[in-house]
Amino acid sequence: MSEDCVFCRIVAGEIPCDRVYEDEEILAFRDVNPQAPVHILIIPRTHISSLNDCPEQHYSLLGKMVLKAVELAAREGIKENGYRLAINCGSQGGQVVPHLHLHLLGGKKLSDRIG
Repeated sequence: MSEDCVFCRIVAGEIPCDRVYEDEEILAFRDVNPQAPVHILIIPRTHISSLNDCPEQHYSLLGKMVLKAVELAAREGIKENGYRLAINCGSQGGQVVPHLHLHLLGGKKLSDRIG
């Protein structure tokens, strides 16, 4: 855990969130500043700064995060009409919180433009 990381503090229960899923490896919660009707963040409980810093032993964790996103898309009723998964990496890639996280967005027609 990184003490100055907001997502680590959410994992630790120090900051409240609207949890939609959790297990021993990952936590999923609704974004406090949603960019779509459904905007869920899926994070590893282990602090990994970015996709660039993901060690090989956590590669299966990335797959689990993606598969959980598909499951959550179905649960949220957006699987059939479509959704977007995004991982921002680094400041120029749009990463604001330096803790690996996967965005699940949907519930409306999303822009065809990325960026």
